[in-house]
Order: sequence, then C-alpha cells, then structure tokens
Amino acid sequence: MSTASSAATTAANKEYIQRVMAELDKGNGKPFVEAMADDVSWTIPGDTPWSRTYSGKQAVLQELLRPLYAQFATPYVSTTRRVMADGDMVIIEFDGRVTTKAGKAYNNRYCYVCRMEGGRIKDLMEYLDTALVSSALEAPPSQALAA
Repeated sequence: MSTASSAATTAANKEYIQRVMAELDKGNGKPFVEAMADDVSWTIPGDTPWSRTYSGKQAVLQELLRPLYAQFATPYVSTTRRVMADGDMVIIEFDGRVTTKAGKAYNNRYCYVCRMEGGRIKDLMEYLDTALVSSALEAPPSQALAA
C-alpha cells in the first residue's frame, strides 16, 4: 500500500470510528453494531465466564451483547477518551458506566484493538478489568456458552 493510500485509510478509519463512538457516547449503540462486519471476531481475553472469542455478528449480539445488557438496570453511558488509527488498525480507549439489576456499579475502562476490513470492524480484541467483570456481572446464560 502506498504511503498516500495508507494515510487515507488511516484517516477514514479513524474518522468513521470517532463518529460511531460519538453516537455510543450519546446512548445510541446501533452505529456500533452496524460497524461490525457480519463475520466479525470479538475476543475477550481472560478467565471470566464472558472470556472467549465470539465469531460472527449474530454470536456477538446473541451471546455477548444481549445477555450483558439484560443485566443493566440503568442506561449504559460511555465516554470515549481516545481513538488512534494506523492503516487498518484502530484503537479505542473509553469508559463505561452502568448499574446492574443487582445494584452493583459496573464502571469499567476499555481498550478495543480493532482491525478494519472493507470499512467494517473485522476483528476486535477487548481489554478490560476482568476482576470487575467477575465481581459485578452474573455469568452469561448457559445457552450463550454453548457456541
């Protein structure tokens, strides 16, 4: 890839993800879901019940996002701190704040390392406080673990 096309790709990916995150910060998660490729791979490292690779947008929605958001008693609020890009790689640092139905504060800091392909998120590695995940969240339903 030429330097000019790499710079253009970097700028386009960064600007797109900044727009997506600005919407998430307003409580609108639809653009983030739309930003995922149908065959997205979303990995949460660690040893929590949520830690694994979710393969495909439907798995992300059904096995990760829906069971997660079902535990929230208040609207999820995010605050994007930084978006950095280099070619097809985009790094997003942000905070999330929410209270669970069990009354626990789930205020986590995230770092998403994303690989873009065709203008969509193809691979996402989610770094977060796994001790907080274990202490504040219930394990996902067993059907979500079957995949």
